Amino acid sequence: MTQEWWLNALWSVTPTIIIGTLFGLIIYAAINADRKIRQERADVEAEERSRHDAERGAKPTTAESE
Repeated sequence: MTQEWWLNALWSVTPTIIIGTLFGLIIYAAINADRKIRQERADVEAEERSRHDAERGAKPTTAESE
């Protein structure tokens, strides 16, 4: 009788553990993807900022030259 109780308890908890694990993996993947996208965007923005600063340094605008 005790063995049946443990087996029933195991079968009752198994779906919850599986769904919880899948949910955790999905959330982890979403957070990791967001972190990577933010890093890529920051890299592109830094590159564009440095390119813009280099262009402005090489070619002064008419307002600065007056």
